[in-house]
Amino acid sequence: MFEIIFLIILTGYFFQSVLFSIGASKKFCKIAEDKIPPASVIVAARNEESNIIRCLESLDRLYFPAGKLEIIIVDDKSSDKTGALIDEFISGKPRFKKIVTGKEIGKLRGKTNAIANAIEISKGEIIITTDADCTVNPMWAFTLASYYNDDVAIVNGYTTQKTFNGFSGMQALDFIYLLIVAAGTINFKKPLSCIGNNMSYKKNVYREAGGYEGIPFSVTEDFGILMAIDKLKKYKIIYPLDENALVVSEPCENLANLYLQKKRWGVGGLDIPLRGYLVMAFGFLTNLAVLLTPIFYSPNWLYLVFFKIAIDFFILYHVNNKLGLKRDMKYFLHFQIYYILYVIALPIILLLTGKRVHWKGRSY
Repeated sequence: MFEIIFLIILTGYFFQSVLFSIGASKKFCKIAEDKIPPASVIVAARNEESNIIRCLESLDRLYFPAGKLEIIIVDDKSSDKTGALIDEFISGKPRFKKIVTGKEIGKLRGKTNAIANAIEISKGEIIITTDADCTVNPMWAFTLASYYNDDVAIVNGYTTQKTFNGFSGMQALDFIYLLIVAAGTINFKKPLSCIGNNMSYKKNVYREAGGYEGIPFSVTEDFGILMAIDKLKKYKIIYPLDENALVVSEPCENLANLYLQKKRWGVGGLDIPLRGYLVMAFGFLTNLAVLLTPIFYSPNWLYLVFFKIAIDFFILYHVNNKLGLKRDMKYFLHFQIYYILYVIALPIILLLTGKRVHWKGRSY
């Protein structure tokens, strides 16, 4: 009986995984370099003295048509040396501009308010965002901007994480796995999520959707603006699989920070459409079945477990290979154990602890 139930669940998991992979592999046309629109890169930084210089150095290496790129760094009321480090680095670099979060726009708080402040003064037609703990490919901004055909409103890119051991490696593969789901659903015109440290959108469409101040507050601001623009039903939202648009972020240093990150993402994802809960249900039930294997052991059951692991491996291998990250597949078993455990634990955590989120010294 349990084998039959597992088989039914796994069949659904398999088919949705195949769809994600097909969607994530979809190709998109680019525009000519002389048609690339002006862009504004925005980075909100709060207490990032250990990361900000690496981020700024990578932004300083960005290729973009002359005179068409500005880089706005927002010091979001840091209490460490972040602001001073920014000032020192950008001195004499005309593409850079620093602001300090001043006014509160509407009821916005935290990072969302910082980004909204920057958008208000930005000059670019395209807004491109990343985080202060990230480094970007020199072709990153140019690559994202090159996908802006007239009917495109949002272009997203992939993010991975630095890898140096099993703990960081499992986080990197988890990032890619979640973004395969995001890319697959977006490219099938059924968006569920994206990631704000590698996201871009047309400023006029952002304003048409109401801007951050015109949509319900979310601890995952990227999800909020994604869904607001999707509701317009007038523009394309795309997620190209392009190595040149890759961003690399710092992994969480310990389990406590990883827990806070996952809870924040989980709370932010509670507003997803019904189809998102269906996707999560297959993931939850499939991984729960794997976890219960020692209790309901049989040879046939074990074959199903191996099949589930193979599904995850080949989907991750394909995308990691395209992004030049094949080396990270050596952490696959670390990821698989981590993925099975947290996919089951996260809904329980949200049920028991509620929606309160603590992040960057703030509570939401």
